[in-house]
Amino acid sequence: MRFKDVFSIIGPAMTGPSSSHTAGAVKLGRIARQWLGEQPTEAKMTLYGSFADTFQGHGTDLALLSGLMDMATDDSRIPDAEEWAEKLGMQYEIVTSGLPAAHPNTVKFELKVHDQTCYMMGASIGGGSVVVSHLNDFRVQLTGDFPALVLRHLDKAGVIASVTSTISESGVNIGFMQVDRKAREGEALTAMELDTAPCPEVLTKLIQLPHVLDCKVIDLKKGLI
Repeated sequence: MRFKDVFSIIGPAMTGPSSSHTAGAVKLGRIARQWLGEQPTEAKMTLYGSFADTFQGHGTDLALLSGLMDMATDDSRIPDAEEWAEKLGMQYEIVTSGLPAAHPNTVKFELKVHDQTCYMMGASIGGGSVVVSHLNDFRVQLTGDFPALVLRHLDKAGVIASVTSTISESGVNIGFMQVDRKAREGEALTAMELDTAPCPEVLTKLIQLPHVLDCKVIDLKKGLI
């Protein structure tokens, strides 16, 4: 495997015991929270593979909860995540599944707040690194290592060109982009990882583009409490 950085070996700063079962789980929780847009009032987390087998011993359940409350991987409150969730009024359920998943450390989030619901599936792949594979019914490939821009839009000609042009004009570089759609001319989702997070003015321009339904930024470097 090609060497990336020292954190690939020693893992991130974290409240342990495991970089994959704890730190990675926190990151997945934070990404799910940002995909929803705020802290959920209700959360169901389905664990697969090794997550399902060892989640209590490794504190994966506490780590996932902590991420949904926007805590960092080294937050000292992680061991008390259940108490914090109760204080904040978040109802949650953790279940296990015997079905196979693409990666042993996989979790599916089903989140609700007000009249909003969202789904996310992702895996902790080791050393605190994660990969998000699904946002709602759409396939993606997001790592959380870079700011991500996620747009829901209609599958119409010219939408992608207008989106990328708007981002390029702002001086932000697109490092990776993936588009998935439900059906021809139906709803589609574009997810991209950027070198820097877009400013609010760019987001305003994007949401005003024809056929763009929603626009969200997922950035693990912002919003820590």
